[in-house]
Amino acid sequence: MVDVVPGGRGSLTVDVGPSVTAEQLLGPVDVVAPSLLGCWVVTDRPEGQVALRLTEVEAYSGAGEDPASHAHRGPTPRAAIMFGPPGRLYVYFSYGVHWCANVVVGPEGRGSAVLLRAGEVVAGESLARSHRPAARVSRDLARGPARLTQALAIGPDDRGADLLDPASPVRLHTGPPPATVSAGPRVGISVATDLPWRFWDPASDTVSAFRPGGRRRGGGAGAGSTP
Repeated sequence: MVDVVPGGRGSLTVDVGPSVTAEQLLGPVDVVAPSLLGCWVVTDRPEGQVALRLTEVEAYSGAGEDPASHAHRGPTPRAAIMFGPPGRLYVYFSYGVHWCANVVVGPEGRGSAVLLRAGEVVAGESLARSHRPAARVSRDLARGPARLTQALAIGPDDRGADLLDPASPVRLHTGPPPATVSAGPRVGISVATDLPWRFWDPASDTVSAFRPGGRRRGGGAGAGSTP
């Protein structure tokens, strides 16, 4: 079915499902993360709308459980949003050079989040290209966490946005899951490297290149991930 994505600044006709619900995000992070593959992230900006289909994500668990997560030391000022209700957008600056976007999952107080690593831009491509002029081909528009936020124009002003609210400028919609899901180690971390908590659609060419290891700068919900 073709739906009109709700938004106050215009309409974008794409094949998306209803908004993801909080109940869909309440499970363990390593279960919720792969369920987000195939979902749509839609941004509604004054200059127009962009929609992409998620093809790669990473799971980061709550306080005291995952040393690679920003939540490992509890609800610090930086990580406080991770302990909020599910469906909030956790945006942080990585390596001092680019923004990364995460979906808070699990019950409030848990501190888990899913890093949005890559996606396929399916609507609003011309606007996404204006945000990512360095991309030579369509598959590279959101191929990696930094490129994804650039293509969607996600930045610090979106920190804490409610992705489940139809009136939000950044929204998360359900979509058809991939036929198969692959899992493997997370990218660019130097601790908890044995957890197969990166999930991707093996049929998509938008999945980012795997680079194991990396310098740890304060942990991550994606910290150390390469753009």
